[in-house]
Amino acid sequence: MEDILIKNLEEERFKAIVEKRYEDFAKLAHPEMMYTHTSGITDSKESYLSKLFGGFYDYKWIEHPISKIEIIGDVALVFGEMHSELVAGNIEKSLKNKSLAIWKKENSSWLFYAYQPTPLP
Repeated sequence: MEDILIKNLEEERFKAIVEKRYEDFAKLAHPEMMYTHTSGITDSKESYLSKLFGGFYDYKWIEHPISKIEIIGDVALVFGEMHSELVAGNIEKSLKNKSLAIWKKENSSWLFYAYQPTPLP
């Protein structure tokens, strides 16, 4: 049952970003969130939200097929892919990545903790 919840949270995370509901994304994110981009740059929750609200990132669409969800105690690992069209710093980008998202359970709530993409060949 927890894996279904994590899958739904992942869907909501991506949907909130595409629909520019950044406040909703912020509620899903752990205070110590680390978001690594395909460029190798890592954002904290604060810096990523600042870029979203400031218009640095503008996601046009995101597809995120999930291949596996592994729950180990209070940590959920989400293995999959992330395909997207976006504008980052006024540069149009098309992404096709393998991805690992990490969710951490605190006080009975799952929070988005980390993200690591790897470009597909």
